Amino acid sequence: MTSYERSDALGTAYDAVVLAGGAARRLGGADKPGVRVGGRPLLDRVLTACADARTTVVVADPRPTPRPVLWAREDPPGGGPLAALDAGLRHTSAEQVVVLSADLPFLGAPTVRRLLSALRAGTADGALLTDPDGRDQPLVAAYRRPALHRGLSGLTEEHSGLTGLPLRRLTAGLDLIRVPDPVASFDCDTWDDIATARARIREHGHVLDEWISAAKDELGIDLDVDTGLLLDLARDAAHGVARPAAPLTTFLVGYAAGRAGGGPEAVAEATRKAAALALRWAAEAAEAAEADAAPDATPDTRPDAG
Repeated sequence: MTSYERSDALGTAYDAVVLAGGAARRLGGADKPGVRVGGRPLLDRVLTACADARTTVVVADPRPTPRPVLWAREDPPGGGPLAALDAGLRHTSAEQVVVLSADLPFLGAPTVRRLLSALRAGTADGALLTDPDGRDQPLVAAYRRPALHRGLSGLTEEHSGLTGLPLRRLTAGLDLIRVPDPVASFDCDTWDDIATARARIREHGHVLDEWISAAKDELGIDLDVDTGLLLDLARDAAHGVARPAAPLTTFLVGYAAGRAGGGPEAVAEATRKAAALALRWAAEAAEAAEADAAPDATPDTRPDAG
């Protein structure tokens, strides 16, 4: 049984619909999903956050993405968020659907899981984030697909279509749970927003995690490892051997882990062995330094005397 099948059996599988086809007028018509923040397109960052979705539908014209997705388009293109949501929803089948815009630089998998947990904990139609001012963010949300389907069908019948209708026409008729999150709800509507996002990820408390995530995406690696353990190893190799030993040692650890089959356990074991070696190396260097500093030391009393 695959992980998706187990999720289905437990009722925890979900699909994702990402709306990425807007006109981005406040960005001068720029290709907003392709704008890079932290070296990665905004769309790719959002796709990483919902990577464990059973099916991911992106409503936009197709483009290269870091993982396979389904592509859909509202008819006519540019028909607005409700029309786009309806087009994407037609390709989903899970009971729960995460609906996201493609301009969320700080959205991560933990936030997606938190929304789904909030939805599953009760009987509401959806759970959505609110921004620092308490405003609803309906495009950072988890919904019950039947509720969305009923709402969209009713609006289609009432207005003879969905083109041009605002999203609030749908959400106003749903029972929603609010989940405050001033960071993950941040979206990029203007170039000032883009500049703010780019500056924030370079702050001391964020830059390392951002770099690791970007590097894993670029290299096609889906692997969670203990970065603290690797950093300790790099420090020990740099201080106990020589500074160039740090990057070379971490490279060798990765190579050894790959030879051992990969996975977090293989990385941890290779790191443990290399760290122990670095500490032994440093201990020997310290002993040699002490022996050299001893005023009465003679060759035959040093640890390496033969």
